[in-house]
Amino acid sequence: MPEVKLVDVTKKYESIVAVEGVNLHVADGEYFTIVGPTSAGKTTTLMMIAGLVKPDCGSIYINGKIVNDLLPEERNIGFMFQGFELFPHLSVWDNVTYGPFVKSWNPEVYGKSAREMLEIVHLAGRFDAFPRELSGGMQQRIALVRALTSGARLLLLDEPLGSLDAKTRFELRYELRRLVKDLGLTAIHVTHDMEEAMTVSDRIAILRKGKFLQVGNPLEVYSSPINLFVANFISETNLLEGIVKSKGEKWINVELKNGGNVRVTDGRRDMGEYVVLAVRSENVIIHKGGVGKTNTLSGYIESSKFISGYIRYEVRLDNGDRIVLRKVASRNHFFKVNERVTASFNPEKTLVYPYPEEGMEKAISPD
Repeated sequence: MPEVKLVDVTKKYESIVAVEGVNLHVADGEYFTIVGPTSAGKTTTLMMIAGLVKPDCGSIYINGKIVNDLLPEERNIGFMFQGFELFPHLSVWDNVTYGPFVKSWNPEVYGKSAREMLEIVHLAGRFDAFPRELSGGMQQRIALVRALTSGARLLLLDEPLGSLDAKTRFELRYELRRLVKDLGLTAIHVTHDMEEAMTVSDRIAILRKGKFLQVGNPLEVYSSPINLFVANFISETNLLEGIVKSKGEKWINVELKNGGNVRVTDGRRDMGEYVVLAVRSENVIIHKGGVGKTNTLSGYIESSKFISGYIRYEVRLDNGDRIVLRKVASRNHFFKVNERVTASFNPEKTLVYPYPEEGMEKAISPD
């Protein structure tokens, strides 16, 4: 199985820097995902690995061999595009054997490979079907087989689930990972969907403005985001500004910018330091009533919205700040608009960052 390395790779389009000095190592057999906002450089990175775009500087290695000057067809890569891009007028068999056929490969060789692959994805009985006769999951598997009929062990996936409806996209995440692992492939998957990345990946790389900010397994990235952008990007997060008023060995008390005090677990900050608290919506706890206790903030429910099994509340605090939280939906336990509540944050699940020099807006902006 191939490993992939990028060393100081840069790509510019005239004055626009798409990818800048990136370094990356994808191990043998790893399901690796590059995730980031629109125009972060994700697809450009994938296209350079595939050989469809040439880097301006830096080196790309596949299996320890530099491939900068190799044509795409010489890199032994399978490429799976968004929307699968199956030929609608060709049967399953003709779709999956199209590449080897136009290259004039030996039909006995590629035919054997195609039959074996169709058996693995449980579609050998549909070889004469057309794409319109297949479900979204079947089309995905056909696109995967087509990408691999030449014997490629490295699979590149560019937003492979982006054109599907939400339910199908959710189901196929697990199917895609299972197939990649069952076939013993190395996969590099590009997406802007953080939840999708968390679901399928062995490791994740967060890309912003052409640079990798953080690489790690899903739990590492979720629990310890390296900066405010990553924290805000990977999940809906409340950002509250304040100043450190007192501290212990493993805790600090923060006086919020607009009033109120919160104690959080973090012994690294200095007295008087201006900081930002990052509190994920799923880690906010609210109770009925407006009487504040230790580590709580009073306010009222400004809006509520039912979303797929949970209720998203927006709470306007008495200090003027607004926080968002999510609670599992229950008929017997819900809050009404304008109802007084108190909100609290688990000190151990509240992230603390120094206030960014460039300001909050630029720190969390994707651009």
